[in-house]
Amino acid sequence: METETITRAFAALAQETRFSMLRLLASAGASGLAAGEIATRLGVPPSTLSFHLAALDRAGLVAASRQGRSIRYAARLDTLRSLLGLLAETCSSDHSGTDRLSPAFNVLFLCTRNAARSIMAEAILDRLGAGRFRAYSAGSDPAPEPMPEVIAKLASLGHDVSRLASKSWEVFTGPAAPRMDFVIALCDTLENRTCPEFGDRPVTAAWPLPDPAAFRGSAAERERLLDDLYLSLQRRIDLFVSLPFDHADRLAAKAQLEAIGPRVAA
Repeated sequence: METETITRAFAALAQETRFSMLRLLASAGASGLAAGEIATRLGVPPSTLSFHLAALDRAGLVAASRQGRSIRYAARLDTLRSLLGLLAETCSSDHSGTDRLSPAFNVLFLCTRNAARSIMAEAILDRLGAGRFRAYSAGSDPAPEPMPEVIAKLASLGHDVSRLASKSWEVFTGPAAPRMDFVIALCDTLENRTCPEFGDRPVTAAWPLPDPAAFRGSAAERERLLDDLYLSLQRRIDLFVSLPFDHADRLAAKAQLEAIGPRVAA
């Protein structure tokens, strides 16, 4: 997140009524609450409510949508996760090993060419898991570069694409490589390959998804297929980052991770 965005968000929350509003909306989930219901629950006059909701909206902390004659407000959970991740990262930046809040989990997404599915997954986890997860991607037979239409799609959705690149999974082997906590395969073809060692027995899972390189049809159809792939990955990763891995043993974590694939339709 940019410094200006972070500063604006924290400034908006440095007021008791706005903080109470955001807590209420966060507890309501994605469906949010109508403006009148927020006012009733918090005992806030409509004029005051509008003023504070506008401040939260400008800070990117809430989103408004019209349903019939009413306007509903919902917390921007992605922004809240990013802010919490930033705080966790800041608190864990002491390299002396003391007062560390919680170590980040390293997650490696694999597919054969590392040009589409794993690139998308890396970008999505970078956004949803900031601070708690570090995302990487690689392939068994990497392409020279990611698919241009995948990069364009991610950029249009506000992802930072400057660091995304196709690379061999050999980059993540050996003593100098980052230790992986999770390795998630996104294509079926990897099942026929012997994966290298990615550190000390990471938790592994398979979430097979269709290969965009095999997509056929018109430009509009390909656009829809990429949208579907993105949403499918986003749903899986959203479930993944919500799991209580901090307190799960390895077998339990693997079961939880494997269960995500069947629970979310491709």
